Amino acid sequence: MLVFHKERLAFLAIPKTGTTAYHAALSQRADIVVSHPTGLKHASVNRYGRFFKPMFANVGGAEMELLAVMREPISWLGSWYRYRQRDYLRDTERSTRGMSFDEFVLAYMRGNRPAFAAVGSQAKFLRAHPNGTAITHLFRYEELPRLDRFLEERLGIEIQLTRENVSPEMALDLSPEVERKYRRKCHEEFQLYESIG
Repeated sequence: MLVFHKERLAFLAIPKTGTTAYHAALSQRADIVVSHPTGLKHASVNRYGRFFKPMFANVGGAEMELLAVMREPISWLGSWYRYRQRDYLRDTERSTRGMSFDEFVLAYMRGNRPAFAAVGSQAKFLRAHPNGTAITHLFRYEELPRLDRFLEERLGIEIQLTRENVSPEMALDLSPEVERKYRRKCHEEFQLYESIG
């Protein structure tokens, strides 16, 4: 998470949405950089509302606008699947080696997800907190130039991104049957993504 206090902007980081590249590019410009632990680096709207919003309220009453990036849901799971193919995860319960993308997506849809498919939910990450904390600016991962323009105008800088934390390249084949099931079972993910203007 990056906080730009003067500009009243907090950039929340959903994993696997390209935010590591923005973190690298903007951390010198940010007033607060949350890199660790992971639970705070990737603080959801709910966690921001519980912990960070009261903190800012207690030091001058700053009300931040919240910004996030959401990735198309199949592409998002595909990035997790590819990421968990990495060598350092080999022979661990979080590895996706030796399984198909269909198997990964089916495991993700289970009520009790195995470790390799326990990757959270973008829709849940973005869900508003009961205290009114909600996303103000939501951008599609597939349309990052719009985010770049927004940040350049808001922060008064030129964005220079590098590729960071990139998952291994590989073909992803999701069968029509599994895709239909995923779209039905996780419809909130797709509805939210489609609603982004």
